[in-house]
Amino acid sequence: MIQDFADHWLLYCSIPVVAALIGWITKIAAVQMLMYPLEFKGIPPWLGWQGVIPRAAPRMATIAVDLMFGKLIDPQDIIARIDIAELTTRLREPLDAGVDHMVRAMMMKHEPRLWVNMPESAQRAIIERAQRDLPQLIEDIVFDLRTNIDQVMDLRGMAITALVEDKSLLVSMVRRVGGNELRFIVRSGLIFGTVLGFVQMITWALTHSPWLMPAFGGFTGLVTDWLALQMIFRPIRPVGIGPFKWQGLFHKRRDQVCADYGDLIATEILTPARILEAVLNGERADRLASMLSHHVSEFLELQTGPARPLVMLVAGDSYTAIERDAVTFVLDHVRAAAHSGFDQHALEALDVRNLVIEKTKQLTDDEYEGLLRPAFKQDEWKLVAIGAVLGFLVGELQVHLILG
Repeated sequence: MIQDFADHWLLYCSIPVVAALIGWITKIAAVQMLMYPLEFKGIPPWLGWQGVIPRAAPRMATIAVDLMFGKLIDPQDIIARIDIAELTTRLREPLDAGVDHMVRAMMMKHEPRLWVNMPESAQRAIIERAQRDLPQLIEDIVFDLRTNIDQVMDLRGMAITALVEDKSLLVSMVRRVGGNELRFIVRSGLIFGTVLGFVQMITWALTHSPWLMPAFGGFTGLVTDWLALQMIFRPIRPVGIGPFKWQGLFHKRRDQVCADYGDLIATEILTPARILEAVLNGERADRLASMLSHHVSEFLELQTGPARPLVMLVAGDSYTAIERDAVTFVLDHVRAAAHSGFDQHALEALDVRNLVIEKTKQLTDDEYEGLLRPAFKQDEWKLVAIGAVLGFLVGELQVHLILG
């Protein structure tokens, strides 16, 4: 055996190197096949591949969102963070300009003769009265939203839809929360592959069996994938002897993961733009319109005051049309505000990021693990199987090179 090693030392030295490459390459392939392609490529239903995460998008999105809203976020907590005084102060100028435009436009549309014949001072008095009372209208609407948020907005459905329809967002979520763990899986292939390669080298020296290389290749791919996945999540608490301790990487990085997760939720999923879209155009948008109609009606009643019966007599059907147009104006104004720099201010005001970080740190170990584990748990056997198959094929190639 010693003579054989001396005669073929280069071949023997190549065995652990190739084993390390097998471990490394199979891990890269496994990580990529975990996430890509986003859509099925090949001949459906079986001849082809779709990334494990995109393929399981509905299940994974539901798990992630159930954790998000079951343990981390209460929609009322988000709305409660709106500072009405700050909001009305920041929007004072555009709101005043909007009310001025609204009053003039609607009066010219529904009662042009009355408006044109009205003195300028009277027109200005009507506009200024509406501008003065508008903050109270905003406060009433926000208070109503806080009380009945679930009736006008389905944040859970919005988040699930966002993750299922945009599979790249779901993949981004896994990459952002578990980026370090995915890199560890790849690097671990080199380390574990090298160790098993030395065992393979000794076994080859003893047996020279042509089945050894593909068998060890498959074994290396399988074992290194399985070990890497276990070392990500286990042990939950640090264990070891003396100065040598080990803790599952995902649990060890908890503070950083919480920060990354908070950033992701605030900037990609529960953004002000998505929340507004869910409120204005979601399945429950009609309930918002009904709520606004009620408040606008009260607002107009406040403007007309004791003269309301006379206004109703003079305006007739126009009064109802004005109410309807006022609701449309409010909705259009909110939409316009969402596209004019409001988004960044809303991010700061709602502070979803710090809310999520704070709540994430309070999760139990099992709940915290649920941030990433669903990406692997149900289908991790596929990753292990992929590693084994690729390792076997590379090992078969290796034996042909050695015997050739």
